[in-house]
Amino acid sequence: MKSTVTRRVMLAPLLMLLAIALSALLLSEQTGVPAVVQGMVAVLLVLAVLQIWWLQREFREILALFRALSGTVYCYKDGDYSFGIHWPRQDELGELASAHQRLAASLRDQRLHLAQRELLLDTMLQNTPVAMLLIDEQENILYANVAARHFLNAGRQLEGYSLQTLTASLSPALVAALQQESDGLFTDTSGKDDAQEQQETYHLAQRQFLLNGRRHRLIMLRQLTAELRRQEVQTWKKVIRVISHELNNSLAPMRSLAHSGKLMMQRGQTERVPELFSAIADRANHLDQFIQGYASFSKLPAPRLAQHPWDGFLAALSGQYAFTQHGKFAGQYFVADRAQMEQAMINLLKNAADAAPEGETEVHVQRLHDGWRIDVMDSGPGMSATVMENALVPFYSTKRHGTGLGLALAREIIEAHGGRISLHNRPQSGLCVSLFLPLTTVSTPLQSGAE
Repeated sequence: MKSTVTRRVMLAPLLMLLAIALSALLLSEQTGVPAVVQGMVAVLLVLAVLQIWWLQREFREILALFRALSGTVYCYKDGDYSFGIHWPRQDELGELASAHQRLAASLRDQRLHLAQRELLLDTMLQNTPVAMLLIDEQENILYANVAARHFLNAGRQLEGYSLQTLTASLSPALVAALQQESDGLFTDTSGKDDAQEQQETYHLAQRQFLLNGRRHRLIMLRQLTAELRRQEVQTWKKVIRVISHELNNSLAPMRSLAHSGKLMMQRGQTERVPELFSAIADRANHLDQFIQGYASFSKLPAPRLAQHPWDGFLAALSGQYAFTQHGKFAGQYFVADRAQMEQAMINLLKNAADAAPEGETEVHVQRLHDGWRIDVMDSGPGMSATVMENALVPFYSTKRHGTGLGLALAREIIEAHGGRISLHNRPQSGLCVSLFLPLTTVSTPLQSGAE
């Protein structure tokens, strides 16, 4: 069954044929066609004229609908979804108009949803304590939240200013951090006079991205002074607890031994006095080692880089702790502070020996494209998830007489060399501590370390 619109369109050429036939008959009066036939042709001509008029009216309405559809498309392109389309008939054009109405309703709902999300995002950005600036390619400020305006411009608007104009009124420390175009911490000193000066610590992060086909930069500035001070207080409290616990563990036995020695001397029982003095000396030596460990952690100097062969370095370590060597490193060199690297490796080897006194410790050395990887493996029980999460934190220890500085000092040393440290349990049993030592490049020629 043909559609309504199709039938309307097909009538036009049929009526045009009838009109042509009628014209031919009228023009050929000498054909001898009867008057009745000529009358019928005249009626058909009138009908054709009426049909043409009717078709013009119908197509005028259809064209008006198409113009309305085209107009609404341009409105949608401009973000205006308030227009609607109405077609009174229940045909294909009516279905098209209804589909267009549903599309408009869907676009309105989506726009409302996006507007609500944008409002929520803007509220969050404006109320966050992190100062945020959006900069375009010409270093013009396109967006600044409330925190940025208060921190950088005394609460005044920043949009429209250039970053260069803004930096003229900023502190040198902040300007230097902005020029680096990378993430990092910096310290700023502010105050009206020397008595009121105080250091404030900030974290600055910068990200590059494309927006509307153009490169933009997002700057995020966060003040960390209060948070760092809270962490510092918590760290000091933990240090005091650890030191207090270790001092009590050493001083209480020493006090008891001294009292026992005094009683023995009063009674004339001097045969056990040397044994008491030896026990007191042992506890004093343990306390001294404990204090020295804290001192070495707090006074770690900057590494003095030199070139050292792996063979000699590992041979010196094997004289202190037994381990099995793996890897192809014969004739290979690494760049580091030898004394510090020895201290880091000794701490790891000691932990491995303590974890499995009867087991085997393995050291794997592997050359990577950008550095060296050193794995120290033991055959002990490994670490639980909680212990592994805190193992690299200073002063954290699960050992009865541990200081919690072995792994923390190793981490401090390897990170001072630009490397990193990681821990993971081995598939069978035991723990693997991995060190990554980068291929260091320095401006002055490296001196081969004495072996």
